[in-house]
Amino acid sequence: MKYSQSFAWLVCVCSLSSPVVVDNALADSAPPLALAGSYAETVNLSHYLISEKYDGARAWWDGRRFVTRGGNVYQAPAWFTQHLPDQTLDGELWIGRGQFQPLMQTIRDTVPDDDAWRAVRFMVFDAPDAAGGFRERQRQLRRVLSNVKSGWVQQVEQVQITGHRQLQQRLADIVAEGGEGLILQHADLPYRAGRHAGMLKMTPYQDAEATVTAHIDGNGKYQGLTGSLLVIDSDGQRFKLGSGLSDSDRHSPPPIGSVVTYRYRGRTRSGKPRFARFLRRRPAE
Repeated sequence: MKYSQSFAWLVCVCSLSSPVVVDNALADSAPPLALAGSYAETVNLSHYLISEKYDGARAWWDGRRFVTRGGNVYQAPAWFTQHLPDQTLDGELWIGRGQFQPLMQTIRDTVPDDDAWRAVRFMVFDAPDAAGGFRERQRQLRRVLSNVKSGWVQQVEQVQITGHRQLQQRLADIVAEGGEGLILQHADLPYRAGRHAGMLKMTPYQDAEATVTAHIDGNGKYQGLTGSLLVIDSDGQRFKLGSGLSDSDRHSPPPIGSVVTYRYRGRTRSGKPRFARFLRRRPAE
């Protein structure tokens, strides 16, 4: 096994992360985002509203600009943001199902490409500063966005589903159409930062994040390219991610120190993920 960097140096940088925005434009701090926990059938669905889980980039509108999960700033064109309100909105920059890579190429530019940005939508799913539970915030959000004269901004549809079998069918339909899964939001809870039971995700697989610590050289048809990534997760488990890497990823792999998302199906007795597959580099840095 060959590594592209010395292990001693890797240990020093494995906790770092690379910003999305190349010029390192920073907000005052990282936004207090609500994060999704994992769905379980013990959940009382009568308390939740359900929407599609979009495969885009989380974006916090602070009233002036889009801020990433890590506190950097997306360089959106002025025409894209000029009609947005001066209040906080939580949502996702999104092009469409299966269009994650084109989205990343667009929003990482320090000088925004107008033509590329015209394909982007800001899918808004919450108004964090609004009063009340999620259902009430949705009503307030609808009133706010009704005054936004922009074709680029859209409130995410929320539906009520009361049965687990119906929820499973909803998930199957979304996945069959190329979607990632579902998000469940507790209708009566106030906006709360961090990971908690008020916001849940449901996908046909499990997913998690890990930090890249090395690039492992490829063999055979991948000679001269990256064969796999050596990563470490939050529990200290080290493992390789090779499956799921595109040719583009192998030519230009996620930088050492960056955070990636991977899919898996259960864990071994030692805690390592089974059938781990690279999904994407986390955009919100």
